[in-house]
Amino acid sequence: MVQKEPKRRRGRPRAYDPDQALSRATRSFWRGGFAGTSLDDLTAATGMNRPSIYGAFGDKRDLYLAALDRYVERSRDQMLALLSADVPLADALQAVYDAALALYFADPKAPLGCFLIGTAATEAARDSRVRAKLGSGLRELTDTFEARFRVARENAELDPDADPALLADMAGAVLHSIALRARAGDSREALRRFSRAAVKLLCGGGAPKRARRAGARAAK
Repeated sequence: MVQKEPKRRRGRPRAYDPDQALSRATRSFWRGGFAGTSLDDLTAATGMNRPSIYGAFGDKRDLYLAALDRYVERSRDQMLALLSADVPLADALQAVYDAALALYFADPKAPLGCFLIGTAATEAARDSRVRAKLGSGLRELTDTFEARFRVARENAELDPDADPALLADMAGAVLHSIALRARAGDSREALRRFSRAAVKLLCGGGAPKRARRAGARAAK
């Protein structure tokens, strides 16, 4: 009995790198936002024609959602690496903020801030899928902070009564503030000073003097 040879796949081999194409699309969306980025912009950025984009990613909205997923995944992975328990809490938190500043100010002439916050926040009010991506993305990053604060409390880097969930919300809020203020024109130096002060507060060693005195008076 003669065995049939397996059928060969027809068509030309894929001539693009999906991750590289998604990276370039992300940069285009980052600069123009979802509404302000046209398909012509995306074809120019990725080097793919429209049928190729549709075949690889779907429509413009699908491509944007994929870009959001990629950004959140990579941001979470980077945070996990920087928030290692082998590094003192204050140093780990500062490393996260410094990495964020490096990303937000990659182009010093036009700081872009955070891709997730800077682009998804404007679309979330009218697009439920974008709103869901924004919410889940922010929660993922906050959960990453919370896990590190829990380890810090277990390792006595924080007071026993410290609330990791609340501290994570505060750490996330600092990150969001840096992202927005970078896009609004604050200098990198000013935002790094802000981040250093925030790290002291988050680690329990930087409460304003007035607050400490008020607490001391209340204790008397």
